[in-house]
Amino acid sequence: MSFTSTLTQQDRDLLRGIVRKVHFAHVEAKHGKAFVTDKECDKLIDSFGPEIAERMIRFGVDKGLR
Repeated sequence: MSFTSTLTQQDRDLLRGIVRKVHFAHVEAKHGKAFVTDKECDKLIDSFGPEIAERMIRFGVDKGLR
């Protein structure tokens, strides 16, 4: 079981937005927005681990993304 399932929907959406904007920007530019799914974003977030995800959420909140 992945730790992303323990996050609130609001936190998951924030993390997915950050991952799409930062880590998948080159993929979206080449193939389009529909190419990167929520499942792909969740897999990458799971690979980061909970500590990094917590920092990413804090960063997003500090930048006013939520």
